[in-house]
Amino acid sequence: MALPRLPVLPDRTGTRQGLAGGDDPATHSPRRAGALTVGLGDIILLPIHTAAFPCRWQSVTGGFHSGMPPVSPGMAPEERGGETGNRGNDVGTGRGCRRWPRPLPTTTPHSRSPRPAAPPPGRQGEPRAAATIRKEPSRGGRGRAGDAGGAGAMAQQVEQLRADGVDKEVLREGTGPLPDFRDGTKATFHYRTLRCGDEETPVDDSRARGKPMELIAGKKFKLPVWEAALRTMRPGERARFRCDAKHVVLYPLVSKSLRNIAAGKDPLEGQRHCCSIAQMHEHYSLGYPDLDELQKNPQPLIFDIEVLKVEPPGSYQQDPWAMTDEEKLQAVPQIHKEGNELYRQGKVPEAAAKYYDAIACLKNLQMKEQPGSPDWIELDQKITPLLLNYCQCKLQCEEYYEVLDHCSSILNKYEDNVKAYFKRGKAHAAVWNVAEAQADFAKVLALDPSLRPVVSKELRSLEARLREKDAEDKIRFKGIFSQ
Repeated sequence: MALPRLPVLPDRTGTRQGLAGGDDPATHSPRRAGALTVGLGDIILLPIHTAAFPCRWQSVTGGFHSGMPPVSPGMAPEERGGETGNRGNDVGTGRGCRRWPRPLPTTTPHSRSPRPAAPPPGRQGEPRAAATIRKEPSRGGRGRAGDAGGAGAMAQQVEQLRADGVDKEVLREGTGPLPDFRDGTKATFHYRTLRCGDEETPVDDSRARGKPMELIAGKKFKLPVWEAALRTMRPGERARFRCDAKHVVLYPLVSKSLRNIAAGKDPLEGQRHCCSIAQMHEHYSLGYPDLDELQKNPQPLIFDIEVLKVEPPGSYQQDPWAMTDEEKLQAVPQIHKEGNELYRQGKVPEAAAKYYDAIACLKNLQMKEQPGSPDWIELDQKITPLLLNYCQCKLQCEEYYEVLDHCSSILNKYEDNVKAYFKRGKAHAAVWNVAEAQADFAKVLALDPSLRPVVSKELRSLEARLREKDAEDKIRFKGIFSQ
């Protein structure tokens, strides 16, 4: 499996992850995409007059919107029509979102006259009860009381979201009890970002990138509305959240980091040692026209979220981006050791992934230091050997241009690094940069004459490849010059 390119940061600091809580000033969220889906998981029993009026919208209080006026006890049967909900609330139809379609007519394709309304349940003339929710035991063994508590907590959370300008529409219910989402809970989910409006133009889609999003509760993710939305969902649930502009002001910065990571770029590209708001105002362009437009003109957005799984704290292996600063420093030597062992076993891509994680931990810590300060330099000196190991893996994976980038970034700071010159020389030779390769190998000999046998071997290999290439070129162009 190919690894994303590690960002090159010659004159500044940063980290590939950029998505961990409290880590990336743009996103504070995980490097890899994850998913979290929360659905209701309750069976809804509705007193229905006719099957022609399906309920399609869940309100924030647990009621349903059917597009029909509420039923009063004194209504005649013909006035009730096909109403199926307990209220006539207009959830989700305001704030620029599209209005939910009106109920279907009561005439079927095989009949020419409306079907008579079914008699209401109970005794004649007795008013119908409002929509009710039947609680079923969850798969985990929780009974009706536990489910009732979860549904009540979810309804309260959704009501709070609605009051704060976030409307929820359930597209598919989830299963099991509602997770408690205490700090450290990890949610893995797919998301799709849409503009509000009739066309609902897509902005981002994690499925198109092939990776779900991961979010750990309590890590101060830069889009708090995502964490708030996930707290109302069960695993397997899919829902849409229409969010007022005030909740998505920083979405362009978050989206940029997510896109950069998906493209193998530096998630902190263009950022410096300052807060996110300062970065947003300082940099006119984010490098993506659609994000530039959202940054200049904040507007409501719709997030289509599907929760894949929810893992409580301690049930999953913590990724480097989710660690505290102290945990990162303690983890780096162990990650480095694991990478070396994998490399000795010939598992080069896996070793590169370990070196990548170790570099990310240190880069994240370095981002919090003033460039050039003693702490910054100390961290940079720990990063350099890891980066050289990473380049060695990339040489074997024939990803030569990434080696050129990283070795050049090292040499910009440490002009006497023999290993960086040697690896860059091999990469130059592999891509037919003959003069550059010879210059790097000459520098290696000047800095460490004891490496002459190794350098001579590389130069002989380069000369042999050049002779083969010249012979191939003569054969290839022979017919052209003979005409």
